[in-house]
Amino acid sequence: MIPEEVELRIARYFFHMYLPDDVMRKVEAKLLPTCTWKDEEDLNHEELVRWALEIIDKQLDGKRFK
Repeated sequence: MIPEEVELRIARYFFHMYLPDDVMRKVEAKLLPTCTWKDEEDLNHEELVRWALEIIDKQLDGKRFK
């Protein structure tokens, strides 16, 4: 089993290196307002991930990466 920290670091690298800029901007536009106005402990991480994945899936439907 791959340690969670390793998976997170790989995902973070992939997110910043290979996700198209327009998709990154859409994800940030959706998540940042919520993350900015709430304390960390009040954030629903599952909901934030779900929002981001919905945007990514919709934007990358049938597209290839950089």
